[in-house]
Amino acid sequence: MPPGTRARARAETTRAILDEARRQLAEQGAAALSLRSVAREVGMVSSAVYRYVASRDELLTRLIIEAYDAVGERAEAARDPQTPPREQWRAVWRAVRTWALEHPAEYALVYGSPVPGYAAPAETIPAAERVAVVLATIVAEHGDPAAGDGWPAVVRADVLPAVPPALVTPAVGAWTQLYGTVGFELFGQYENVVEDREAYFDAVAEAAATAVGLPARRAGRPDS
Repeated sequence: MPPGTRARARAETTRAILDEARRQLAEQGAAALSLRSVAREVGMVSSAVYRYVASRDELLTRLIIEAYDAVGERAEAARDPQTPPREQWRAVWRAVRTWALEHPAEYALVYGSPVPGYAAPAETIPAAERVAVVLATIVAEHGDPAAGDGWPAVVRADVLPAVPPALVTPAVGAWTQLYGTVGFELFGQYENVVEDREAYFDAVAEAAATAVGLPARRAGRPDS
């Protein structure tokens, strides 16, 4: 088999394995994910699958990186630097929420309960940081450091090096609010509590924008 054909065949098989793993993730959850079961469903003997994925942990790592990259791409694409800062901020928040509602199992994998017996390796970090980097960029470019008055300096400043030191703690708080608000909606915590979840989400995003010192919208300016 020519090298190019071999590489394509390997890529196709690997993709089939990841797609099946993602399907099982949605049906059974991460804790129940099994390489043997994935191999069976893609028509492989269990020993053959290890030529493509070395272990369940490697399979989880690949799924985690793909999920982080997917939501990160959505966040990056949603931000239009030519629009006012609060519009940029809200667009990123909405993009994360939309992705999560479309991919609840993958959101649960990366932002939900830890998978028993699995520890994410350092190679997941760059993908995991993508959403935070987009939000931090908006804060770094437009945040008013005075908004950080009263916030305790309890977060390492080098976590968000481009953000003014006074805004690092509220920025991490805003990041936490984003994932917490999405998670509460996704996992049913707002049942019989929040009637209009989209409006509530936007209100939380606005409060977080204020906390990180983004300038208020100009009076009379239409806003969607």
